[in-house]
Amino acid sequence: MAPKAEKKPAEKKPAEEKKSTAAEKAPAEKKPKAGKKLPKEGGAGGDKKKKRNKKSVETYKIYIFKVLKQVHPDIGISSKAMGIMNSFINDIFEKLAQESSRLARYNKKPTITSREIQTAVRLVLPGELAKHAVSEGTKAVTKFTNVLKENILTNKDIGESPNQRRK
Repeated sequence: MAPKAEKKPAEKKPAEEKKSTAAEKAPAEKKPKAGKKLPKEGGAGGDKKKKRNKKSVETYKIYIFKVLKQVHPDIGISSKAMGIMNSFINDIFEKLAQESSRLARYNKKPTITSREIQTAVRLVLPGELAKHAVSEGTKAVTKFTNVLKENILTNKDIGESPNQRRK
């Protein structure tokens, strides 16, 4: 029986040693986990690079929504309908650009001016729609040139060039 008593403390000692080694291993296990996290963070850094490479897509959604609210303040628009409207505007602008380019080539002019754009609008859009588009376009160009003239006059009155005023 004496040997059995000796075995029990001997068994307890390795168990205690196992606990101590397990305790020692536990921090050791945490360190590799921290090491494992580092490559994951590096992988996350790779995802950030992918996000940087994403180019923002320009759409007319904001402007479509603003016009909708001006015309019908109580009506909303679905995302699918908004996508269709955005595609429609892109198609119309593409047709106008092609037609104005063709007109400039026919007239052997290197520059597309407001005159080519206006003629392209008359050719691409039908009837009443073309008339309204031309009048709105003319109004917008007139307003823009008036603002430019006012800015030039105010800069001359002050005695600064436009570049100096911006600083």
